[in-house]
Amino acid sequence: MDKVILIKYGELSTKKGNLNFFIKTLFNNLKNKLRDYDVLISKDRARMYIEFKDSELEDIKNIIDKTFGIHMYHIANIVDTDLETIKSSVLEIVKNEKFSTFKVETKRSDKTFEVHSQDMNHVLGGVILRNIPNIKVDVRNPELLVQVEIREKHSYIYLNSYKGIGGYPVGTQPRGMLMLSGGIDSPVAGYLAMKRGVKLDCVYFEAIPHTSLEARNKVVDLCRKLAEYTDNINLHVVNFTPIQEEIYKNCREDYCITIMRRMMYRIMEKLSKKYKGYAIVNGESIGQVASQTLTSMNVINSVTNMPVIRPVACLDKLEIMEIARKLGTYEISILPFEDCCTVFVPKHPVINPTIETSIEEENKFDYMSMIDEAVKTINTIKVKVEKNSEYSDLL
Repeated sequence: MDKVILIKYGELSTKKGNLNFFIKTLFNNLKNKLRDYDVLISKDRARMYIEFKDSELEDIKNIIDKTFGIHMYHIANIVDTDLETIKSSVLEIVKNEKFSTFKVETKRSDKTFEVHSQDMNHVLGGVILRNIPNIKVDVRNPELLVQVEIREKHSYIYLNSYKGIGGYPVGTQPRGMLMLSGGIDSPVAGYLAMKRGVKLDCVYFEAIPHTSLEARNKVVDLCRKLAEYTDNINLHVVNFTPIQEEIYKNCREDYCITIMRRMMYRIMEKLSKKYKGYAIVNGESIGQVASQTLTSMNVINSVTNMPVIRPVACLDKLEIMEIARKLGTYEISILPFEDCCTVFVPKHPVINPTIETSIEEENKFDYMSMIDEAVKTINTIKVKVEKNSEYSDLL
């Protein structure tokens, strides 16, 4: 029997009039991510199907596991939609399994098929009971669940279920610009934004020589992990050294973090306009540090009209760390290479800044020309996932 990967959409199926757009985006994402594999992908409004080579199955499953928009998938056997063929095929498949209890679930999409779903359950259950000794039916908690989907051209038989990561396919929302530091929170924020369909560009603020090339490489590695969920990501590296040095040279020490974040938001807005980003995404969590109190967020936010999305805003640190471990970003994030947000932290940063004082402090130097220069000198790294090579970074 031939086999196929049968994909179920889940949340996508609630989109009604926009369903075709979501399915098409998922189809294109999978086609692009599987471009180096010997597969044939087809789709309809209910399911997506991937024909594959057995030798590539595990690699393909790993890619599907990191593709948003998939509720569940199965490795299904394909048979002709014919009663006797289905009966003999089900028996052939379950004979290779070890179980003492089982249940049959049939879905009859082809309403012209002569046996209704419930009756088909009894027919197939009877075939199994007559031919395999010492087993019985358990409709509540079976050891083996035999699932059959009857369709017009072919029917599908499967015993396995693999849970997808859900969400919406990346690209069903416009681009967002992620402020990606070397910390634990921002990669998790990026992952959660992509799960809602947002296509990401990442922005890293670099302050060499106060930060190191190892710190940059750490961020590239984090970007690589995120790229597994979307195939490729542009990482924009901002030379933040001149601005940061001016801030610490001219501004009150307790306001330096506030002013620094306001400068970053101004740069993010300009980069959003340059790269057609519709929102700023970051890893701020309410109250976690001085710049993430609601008062600080309000003062920092006031420099931009862009929407600011904070996916981890209401998660505590332990919840964020748990997601980071699942993503594989945690071990990278805890590497001891400081970024510009941690290298100059004052002893007592202000937790309730005011807009008036912030404006007074940042007007002590010509920040607008420095922001324009920072945007003009952006260095962009394209991080792309390739088959048989864990990642490919193209400058």
